Amino acid sequence: MQSMNKILSSYMNKAGYSFEEIVNEVANKPEVVELRKKHPEIQATHITRSLSRIKQSVDEAENCRHCPGLAECPNLLKGHRAVLDWTGMSIETRHAACQLQVMDRQQKEREKLIRTHHIPKEILTASFTTIDHDDERIEAIEAIINFCMKVEPGKSGTKGLYLYGPFGVGKSHLMGATARKLADKGIASLMVYTPDFFREIKDSLQDNTVQQKIAVLKEVPVLILDDIGAEMLSPWARDEILGAILQYRVSENLPVLYTSNYTYDQLLDHLAYSQKAGVEQLKAMRIMERIRYYTDAYQVNGTNRRLG
Repeated sequence: MQSMNKILSSYMNKAGYSFEEIVNEVANKPEVVELRKKHPEIQATHITRSLSRIKQSVDEAENCRHCPGLAECPNLLKGHRAVLDWTGMSIETRHAACQLQVMDRQQKEREKLIRTHHIPKEILTASFTTIDHDDERIEAIEAIINFCMKVEPGKSGTKGLYLYGPFGVGKSHLMGATARKLADKGIASLMVYTPDFFREIKDSLQDNTVQQKIAVLKEVPVLILDDIGAEMLSPWARDEILGAILQYRVSENLPVLYTSNYTYDQLLDHLAYSQKAGVEQLKAMRIMERIRYYTDAYQVNGTNRRLG
């Protein structure tokens, strides 16, 4: 924290301010004005005595207004801001976590619980400016960017996306970039590789964490189910796990993004069949209603990028 002499020196060297002018300027900072609205008993003498703490709060608030991202946070305590408090006798500061810090902590808790969260390492630094905007994918890319700019999880009418196309054309890559873009906007997401997730759910029957894992996928603001249709679902996993997750998200207006090798109709056929129960078209249709009518579908084509 800066000493009083350094603060006074910085002001006076910059503008030739008198001490009274410094106190008056600080008193008119939005953070101080807001505090004095709540506590009219605060006097100029209180501001004078807490000048260094107020300066820290004002500077950190300005840093937050021009936030460079959590990793580059310049504040004294990364991911936090010094907030002014009135004790009844003096102005003090407390450190409050910013939205990015809270989201980062929540994301780490989700990823600790869900082992199959899936953002491939090669796309952790991907962005829509570096992704190839070739003709076979341009419509899907534009739809994803539009989704990222407009999405408001929890708001009525919010729809997800369904990207389908052959193996290796970059559908997962696009969704990884989507997760990063949403994070930049302060919107949490979780991307899971669907076949591995259902295997994890089966394994979780042994340690009684199934409901915890389901709750994470139900409640995360944006859920990304990567490669749906590549799994072999039992009727229980389809109806009690996938069905429950999608029904909750539909009711809470929380969007789901999908990638698949299947069209809607092909996915319906896939979900209808299981080795144990044979063909259950009606139950599969119930699942598809929660996918088809709450997403916009885009075909993704192009060369197989995994062959190079």
